[in-house]
Amino acid sequence: MKNTFDILMLIARPAAGKSEVIDFLKRTPFQNRVERFHVGDFNEIDDFPMLWAWFEEDELLEKAGYPRLHTDENNYFKYPYLWNILIERICLEFHKYVREEQEKSKQPTTIIEFSRGIEHGGYKAAFQHLSEEVLSKAAILYIDVPWEESLRKNRRRFNPDRPDSILEHGLEDEKLERLYKHIDWEEVSASDPQFIDIKGYSVPYVIMNNHDDVTTQGGELLEHRLEEALGRLWDIYQQRHNNVT
Repeated sequence: MKNTFDILMLIARPAAGKSEVIDFLKRTPFQNRVERFHVGDFNEIDDFPMLWAWFEEDELLEKAGYPRLHTDENNYFKYPYLWNILIERICLEFHKYVREEQEKSKQPTTIIEFSRGIEHGGYKAAFQHLSEEVLSKAAILYIDVPWEESLRKNRRRFNPDRPDSILEHGLEDEKLERLYKHIDWEEVSASDPQFIDIKGYSVPYVIMNNHDDVTTQGGELLEHRLEEALGRLWDIYQQRHNNVT
């Protein structure tokens, strides 16, 4: 019997610990990862590399004397709908993975990672651009940190020599505040403690409290916190599957 999530969506404020969770899971031996965290062979889809590629393309265009396509000179999107295009790009990448690779693994798990703030539509808008292919297989792990913790960790992790790094990228304080201080997670998840209704799909979710920053501490603290959260999520995930079948 399959013992792994098909799709695990990791969502949270920037610097909340998503990348650290992924790094921990990657370093966990396969059998241990399946048995304790219900995560199989890794397929990771993160919208940050897609977004960063747009930044780099616009800089190249500007240097060559052409108009920037996606962002202004301060790297804010010219068009708000581009945030939703990133979600659709994530779904497209998953579709291509299913087409080409998924059957090669008996226990694949796609990890989808992104953050959204109210300024660019929030999770309410982002979720509406998830494909049915994704929604039918997804479970959500929301990593909860307050705004102040997101700001602190964003400052701490930022390496100006590696702004394109998954683990070391960051935002200026002003930009982080504008884009991510206000979020709509509580509103989106308020109607049910276990499921979020998205386009007619009941998507299971759990919240992992990271106010004490176990993702940076790592070790047994993170291991036990994550195992407990994903264990609860797996139970809800199976409940949805049983109800569907």
